[in-house]
Amino acid sequence: MTNDSEALTGANAGSGIDWDAEAASFDDEPDHGLRDPEVRRAWAARLRDWLPEKSSDVLDLGCGTGSLSLLAAEQGHRVTGVDASPAMVERARAKLAGRDAVFLVGDAAAPPVGEQRFDVVLVRHVLWALPDPGRALRHWRGLLRPGGRLVLIEGVWGTVTPAGIPAGTLTGLVEPLAEQVRVEPLSQDAVLWGRPVEDERYAVVALV
Repeated sequence: MTNDSEALTGANAGSGIDWDAEAASFDDEPDHGLRDPEVRRAWAARLRDWLPEKSSDVLDLGCGTGSLSLLAAEQGHRVTGVDASPAMVERARAKLAGRDAVFLVGDAAAPPVGEQRFDVVLVRHVLWALPDPGRALRHWRGLLRPGGRLVLIEGVWGTVTPAGIPAGTLTGLVEPLAEQVRVEPLSQDAVLWGRPVEDERYAVVALV
C-alpha cells in the first residue's frame, strides 16, 4: 500500500488558493453551483444512492458554498457543513437559510464539532489537498457512529502537472478503516461535470 507521503500527486497544489477570494465565482463551475437543472438532478441522484435512505446526520467537510449540503437537506438529512473559508461558509448559510443545517468555519481535516457524531462524512475534492490524507481519514472515521459511512468524491486532474489522488491509493487508505468499500467511477458521466471530462473522477463509499 502506498504511504501517505507518496499518496498524492501535487498534494499541496490546493493549499495556496485564496478560497475567500474564490467564493464569489465558485458557483460558476457547473459542478459547484449546480445551477443547470440536469447537473443538479445528476448530483441529487448520486447523493440519493450514496446517503442512507432514512433521515441522517451528514457532516459535509470542505462544504464550499453548500451545494451538496443543500441537496442532502432537500433529501431530508440534517447537515453540518465545515469550510476553512468564512466567505464560503457565509454563502452556504445563505443558500440553506431556513433548513436543518449548520455551517462552521474550521479545518476540514479536524472539524470543530466537539463530541458530536454523524451517520455520514461527505467530502468532495478535499483529500487531495491535505498534507496527510491518511490521518484525516482516521479522524473522520472517529466522527462516525457505528454503521456510518464515508462518502469521498475525488480524482486526478490535469495532464502536464496532474493533481489529485488516484482511486487505488484512496481505496488502500480507506480499506483498513471500513467493513465494505466500493468505488464508483464518475468520469464517464458528463452531466455531473457539465461537460465531458477525460481525467480520473470517482467516489469511494465506505461502510464502517
